[in-house]
Amino acid sequence: MEGKIVATAVAAVFAKAKREIQHHLFSSDAVRPDQAVNFTPSSGAKARQLSKMLSQGIVKKEGADRYWIDVVAYDSDINRRHSLVRTALLTLCAVLAIAVLVLALRA
Repeated sequence: MEGKIVATAVAAVFAKAKREIQHHLFSSDAVRPDQAVNFTPSSGAKARQLSKMLSQGIVKKEGADRYWIDVVAYDSDINRRHSLVRTALLTLCAVLAIAVLVLALRA
């Protein structure tokens, strides 16, 4: 049980780091290369998330420690994640419906 709690806590730390990076870039209006802003990760989690976002093309580097967020890539990532969640939820609903049907037919 402790492993699950630790994993959940770690996931929460990384999610918060991602939100804080996004907030910094959006609140600075860093949505184009000419609007890139300075950003230095203040924690290991932020450094890892920044690296991940750079590799995914969501955040772009413009010079030394200057970054901007690619809104099109950001929207594509959100749509991709929503699609995954939607598929998972629809699959879960289908499994539950089949289970209810099987239980109803047994009764």
